[in-house]
Amino acid sequence: MKKKVLVLGATGFIGQNMAVAFANKPDEYEVVGTFLSNEPWQHPNVKFVQADLLIPEEVDRVMEGGTDILIQTAATTSGAKDTFNKPYYHVTDNAVINSLVLRAAYHHFVKHFVFFSCTNVYYPTDVPQKEEDLDLNRGMYDRYLGVGWTKIYIEKMCEFFAGLGRTKHTVIRHANMYGPHDRYDLERSHVFGASMTKVMTAKDKVVIWGHGNEKRDMLYISDVVSSVELVLEKQNNAYELYNIGSGELYSVNEMVRKIVEHSGKQIAIENDLTKPSLDFRVCLDSTKAEKELGWRKKVSFDDGIRKTVEWYRKNILKK
Repeated sequence: MKKKVLVLGATGFIGQNMAVAFANKPDEYEVVGTFLSNEPWQHPNVKFVQADLLIPEEVDRVMEGGTDILIQTAATTSGAKDTFNKPYYHVTDNAVINSLVLRAAYHHFVKHFVFFSCTNVYYPTDVPQKEEDLDLNRGMYDRYLGVGWTKIYIEKMCEFFAGLGRTKHTVIRHANMYGPHDRYDLERSHVFGASMTKVMTAKDKVVIWGHGNEKRDMLYISDVVSSVELVLEKQNNAYELYNIGSGELYSVNEMVRKIVEHSGKQIAIENDLTKPSLDFRVCLDSTKAEKELGWRKKVSFDDGIRKTVEWYRKNILKK
């Protein structure tokens, strides 16, 4: 019998990649994806439902009829500009959405719930962080006070509902993801999407905000998808939390140089020191996922950038 997969936020970066992965196995999965304002993409094996997940009745509606696997990727997200100008942007709506979704998943007997957390819960360090390295008594790094504690709140809600014994829950603390279907507009993109757009649309130079020395743990999106597939197959406990990252750090300057190199363009790179930049660096130790799930990163940073440049040319530049 097919398993019913509900992907909340299926028009977003993670959501679209997750929905496509399940939809490409039509003998195993029936896929439903939600959207709010973004135009749904087309796939013969995905049914789209419009829903505002801030409204309890609409959250209940999308779960009617039974759900085996719920992939929660719906979120209010943005890029560096809003992180500085609207520090509250990621906090309020995301806390409400996830509270409603977790409650509804329990009421509707969802079998497995997957939530995506992030590296912002850790303090900056060059040492790869294990799940148990997070010291909540230390508080949050000041720049991520709101988003960090919001993620922890949702992680703990997952643990709480898992303890009620009805639904299995998984939290994925993932590295900075990149690849197909990311946001590539400069207003809302994360650092990789914004950098890709700057390079691919540049005529003679690309400008990096700030000094460009801040570093990121970068992971190609297919490696994140594979971690979820392994969780669904192998997780036995009611609640688990996994770091999913490369364990390596790349500076923004290095990232942009690699994008320029793989694009084949002859353009200069400049740093605009009048613009802000987050001096934040965290990479993840994924030993737990390797031991318990058999997960390992498969796509190198260079291969991932090359794949993304090819996808961007075919899907963004040709529009």
